[in-house]
Amino acid sequence: MLTADSAQRERALEDLRDFLLRGLNRSLTQCYGGQLDLEDVVQMALVKILDSLESFRGQSRFTTWAMSIAVRIGISQLRRHYFRDVSLDPGSADGKSSLELSIGTSGPSDESASRNSVLSLLQTLIDTELTDRQRMAIRGTLDGLPVEEIAVRMSSNRNAVYKLVHDARLRLREGFEARGVTMEDVLETIS
Repeated sequence: MLTADSAQRERALEDLRDFLLRGLNRSLTQCYGGQLDLEDVVQMALVKILDSLESFRGQSRFTTWAMSIAVRIGISQLRRHYFRDVSLDPGSADGKSSLELSIGTSGPSDESASRNSVLSLLQTLIDTELTDRQRMAIRGTLDGLPVEEIAVRMSSNRNAVYKLVHDARLRLREGFEARGVTMEDVLETIS
């Protein structure tokens, strides 16, 4: 037991460590190409489990609860690894967001000209109407970053990022409407 004397506690921790290592090895390395250091993930999970022991309510088996914590930590590590080369700063890496890359990739038809016009206006609105933090949050969203990753990179939290994206969308909508473009026009043109 984890709450017993030190010898029993050490044995319980070692058993839990082995259990988590086996489970994560089967679930995360086979599914995601083994890009994780499982020992590190298990160590972080054990620290989190020990810190959260009082929150275990017994509604499931202890091992199920512990494994869910370890899996969440492992998936977060995989997500960070996957998105580590995506920047929220438009001036870094290649300097282009997915929005900028999609402008001008279509042919010469009227439909593509209209689409490019709307995307160009959207880029202008992002650059001129949003605060720096809103711009970072929107760029991350457009690049497909998960909210958790945007929050980590902005030294913030999920709720603050959701609020930034919400406020940015409102400002963008107002910017489009001030220029005589409705959101229906935008959605029709882009889709």
